[in-house]
Amino acid sequence: MRILGLDPGSRHTGFGIIEPRGGSCRVLAQGRISCASRQPLPDRLARLTAALEVLLADWSPEMAVLETPYHGVNSRSLIVLAQARGALLATLAGRGVPIEEYSPAEVKNTVTGNGRAGKEQVGRMVVMLTGIDGDDLSEDAADAIAVALCYAAKRPWRQAVRRFK
Repeated sequence: MRILGLDPGSRHTGFGIIEPRGGSCRVLAQGRISCASRQPLPDRLARLTAALEVLLADWSPEMAVLETPYHGVNSRSLIVLAQARGALLATLAGRGVPIEEYSPAEVKNTVTGNGRAGKEQVGRMVVMLTGIDGDDLSEDAADAIAVALCYAAKRPWRQAVRRFK
């Protein structure tokens, strides 16, 4: 199963595509989609959705996972972030890709064991858990991979629960 993790942002959106195998996960692709801050928001959203379409066409993920918005940002930033998330969600739904979402604390707790872990600690754990080279890993991509890892870790539990329903 290929899992696409996304860390949404209007200027930088991190992505990571992983493939769980047994007790480990292999990173197939990772990076970030960047937009110039001086570009009008509609142009940034168009770039974001076009780049996501390329990722979907190239990798055909069977699941997409996003982090829910962090509530500590100011209202203007939250509105712009919500628009970026909306563009991503609409693109994924339009392609029929199932979507799951997790809170930042849940992702951090699953990956590091600490729901209040910092970005640096999340990045170190992503490198340790996947074996990828940390030198090429942006914070945005690390967060996206962490979201995908969270889904992969919880997947066996969800499957077991479904069997008992």
